[in-house]
Amino acid sequence: MTVDRQELRGVLDGRWAQVRDEIRAQMDELAFNADPDLSTEEYRALTTENLRRLAATGRPHQGFDPAYGGRGDVGGVVTAFAMLGYGDLSLLVKAGVQWGLFGGAVQVLGTSRHHDAYLKQIMDGELLGCFAMTETGHGSDVQNLRTTATYDPATREFEIHTPEPGARKDYIGNAARDGRMAVVFAQLVTQGRSHGVHALLVPIRDESGAPVPGVTIGDCGRKAGLNGVDNGRLTFDHVRVPREALLNRFGDITEDGAYTSSIANETRRFFTMLGTLVRGRISVAGGAGTATQKALALAIRYGAVRRQFADPATGEEVVVLDYLVHQRKLLPALATTYALHFAQSDLVSDMHDLQAPGVEGDEWRQRDLETRAAGIKALATWHATATIQTCREACGGAGYLAENLLPQLKADTDVFTTFEGDNTVLMQLVAKTILSDYGRRVARLDLAGKARFAADMVADTVVERTGLRAVLRRGDVRDRAYQRWLLVEREQHLLANAAQRMRKALAPGADQFGIFNGAQDHLLVAARAHVDRIVFDSFAAAVDRVTDPGVRGLLADVLRLHALSVIESDRAFFVEHAYLTPARAKAVTQAVNGLCGRLRPHARTLVDGFGIPEPWLACPLLDGEHETEAALLAVAPVG
Repeated sequence: MTVDRQELRGVLDGRWAQVRDEIRAQMDELAFNADPDLSTEEYRALTTENLRRLAATGRPHQGFDPAYGGRGDVGGVVTAFAMLGYGDLSLLVKAGVQWGLFGGAVQVLGTSRHHDAYLKQIMDGELLGCFAMTETGHGSDVQNLRTTATYDPATREFEIHTPEPGARKDYIGNAARDGRMAVVFAQLVTQGRSHGVHALLVPIRDESGAPVPGVTIGDCGRKAGLNGVDNGRLTFDHVRVPREALLNRFGDITEDGAYTSSIANETRRFFTMLGTLVRGRISVAGGAGTATQKALALAIRYGAVRRQFADPATGEEVVVLDYLVHQRKLLPALATTYALHFAQSDLVSDMHDLQAPGVEGDEWRQRDLETRAAGIKALATWHATATIQTCREACGGAGYLAENLLPQLKADTDVFTTFEGDNTVLMQLVAKTILSDYGRRVARLDLAGKARFAADMVADTVVERTGLRAVLRRGDVRDRAYQRWLLVEREQHLLANAAQRMRKALAPGADQFGIFNGAQDHLLVAARAHVDRIVFDSFAAAVDRVTDPGVRGLLADVLRLHALSVIESDRAFFVEHAYLTPARAKAVTQAVNGLCGRLRPHARTLVDGFGIPEPWLACPLLDGEHETEAALLAVAPVG
C-alpha cells in the first residue's frame, strides 16, 4: 500500500487546512516546551508574555464579530486553539480563558453596549479577564450557584455578593495574577424575586493591579500541571456595578427593576444561555486531541528505533514496535485518536455553521450540537488521559524524564476530564437527551406502531435468551457494515433497556431520585454506546470522502482497528446479549492483532499525518532517530 503523506495530512487538516498551515508557520515565534524547572511565577509571566505575542498575530480576532475587527470564523479560531495543544498547554488554557470563555461570554451573552465597550480590548489582549462560574460548593450544578446579584433601583446598580464560603468563585483562570475583569455568574434578584443565574461584568482589579474595593482575590497556588495559568479565587463583599453590567442578551432589568426576557421559562432560559457557551467544551476536546496526537508521535517514533532483546534467528535486537504487545499498546489508541479527530472536525464544522453571523437559530440543531459536544469532550479527554499514560509506559524510563515532554503532557491534560464539565456529569447529560428523544419517538407511534414495538421487544428477549441472534446475524468482523451493526445494536439495546428502567420513575409516588440513582451506571454505558456510534459514523464518512486510493485504503484499515477495539473492549456485553458467540469474540481479538501487524509499517506515516512541527517534538527521546538514520547512511551504497 503506497500512501502519500501530504495527501494524508490534507485529509486530516480538513476544512480549515489553511488555518492549520498558518499556525504551523507561526510556530517558530510561539512554540516552545517550557522549562520544567521554572518557578510558578516565572512560568506565569512567560505564559502571559506568549499570550500577548499570540494577540499580536491577530489570530484571536478570527472568531469575533467582523463589526468589531474580527472575521466571524468561529471554526477557524477553535481549530487554531487546538493546534496550541502541540506545544504549551498552559498557553492553550490561558488563551481559552481569555478569548474563548471571557471574550466568548461577552460576545454571545452580551449586546452592543458590551461589544462596543470591550470586544476590541479583549481581542487585542489589552483587557485580560476571567470566567467566574465555578464555586467552591457548586461546580457542575451551575443552576444552583449561590453568588447573588441584587438590583437596587434607587442607585440603578447591582450588588454582587458572596453570601457564604461555599459561594466563593474557585479555580478561576486569569484571576490570581492578570485578570482585570470577570464575567460573574450569579443568581439575579430584583423586586424580591430571583430570576435564576445570569452573567455580569464585574471589575476585579484597578489600573494598578490592586483588587477593587470589596473584591478579595486568592491564589490557588501550584497545581499538578498547567502552572503557567494563574488560577485564583474570588469573593465579593457587596460589590456594586452599574445596571449596564448585566450581559443582557437573554434577560434584562429596566431602570425601575422590572425583569424582562424573550424566554419566559426560567429553566429553558438557563439552558439556552449555557448552550451559547458550547465553544469552550468543544475547544477542550480539541486540545485534548492534539495533546494525545503529540504523545503518540513521541511514543511511536521512539518505539520505531528503540531495540530490546535479540531475535534468536538473527541475533539482532528487535525494534520494540515490532513486538505485538507494543503494537497493541499504541496502534489501537492511534486508531481511536484518528476517529476522535474526525468526530471533532465534524463538531467544529457544525458549530461554525450554526453560529455564523446571520444564521437563524435552530433549537434542534443547537441541542444536538450540545449533546455531541458533551459526549465527545468526555470521550476525548478520557482517551487523552489513558493514552498519554500508555505512551509514557511505552517509553519506559525515558518517558518518565521531564525533558522528554510526556510527563508534562500527562500532568497538564489530567484536569481536562473535569473542567468545562465533569465527564461523568456530561455523559449523564447525553443520557438524558437520548432518553428524551427515545421517549418522544415511542410516543409518536400510532397504535399499530406501538404493537410492533412491543412485539420487537419480546422477540429481542427471545433471540437473546436462546442465542439465536448470533446465529441469525453472522458477518465478517472486519467488515465495516457488520461492525456498525454491532455498535448500533449495542446502542439501541442499552437505550431501550434504560428507558424501561426509567419508566418506573413516572409512576405516582415513585422515588424518582432512588430510581435514577440506581440506574446511573446503566445510563452512562448507554450514553457511551451512543457516542461511540457517532464517532464511528464520523470516521466512516471521512473515509468515504477520500479520493486518493492509498490514503483511503490506509484509513479504512485504521477505521476497522478503531471499531474492533471498541467492540473488543465491550466483549462481555456482546457475548452476554448473544450478539457474538465466544468463538466470534475470539475472532475479534484475532482481527485486532492482524490489523496491528498490517498497520505497523505505516505507524510513522500515521503520526506524521498530524503535521506536528518538529520544534514542538524536539527532545532527547527522539535523538535515537538521528543516530539510526546516520547508521543507515553509513552503510548505504554510494552512487
